Amino acid sequence: MNIALWTVAGLLAIVYVGSGGLKIIASKERIAATGAAAGWVEDFKPRTIKTIGVLELLGGLGLVLPALLGIAPDLVPLAALGLAMIMVGAAITRISRREYKFMLADLAYLVLIAFVAWGRFGPEAFVA
Repeated sequence: MNIALWTVAGLLAIVYVGSGGLKIIASKERIAATGAAAGWVEDFKPRTIKTIGVLELLGGLGLVLPALLGIAPDLVPLAALGLAMIMVGAAITRISRREYKFMLADLAYLVLIAFVAWGRFGPEAFVA
C-alpha cells in the first residue's frame, strides 16, 4: 500500500508541478491555444489563472516533499485535500461549460488524490 501511495503521489506531483508551472509562466492566450481542454481559461482573469497555478504547484510539491525531507510529513494528506478542492472546482467549471468529456479526466485526478489523502490520513499515515 505504501508503495502504491508513493507512486500515485509522485506521479500526481509531476503532473501538478508541471501544470501549475505552465499556468504561472504562460499567458492566458498561450494556455488557451494548447487545445480544446484549455477553453476554461476564457472564464477566468489572468490573475486567477496564475493563482490556480501557484496552488497546483504548491500542492504538487506538498504531495512528496514533506515526507521525503522528513519535515512535517502530516502536510502530505493536507496537500492532497487542497488539490482535491481544486479538482472539485475544475469539475464544477466543466459542468458549467458543458465539457463533460474533459470533466472525466478531472474526476480521475480527484479519485487519485482522494486515494492519497485517504491512505495518508489512515492506514499508511506517516509516523512523526
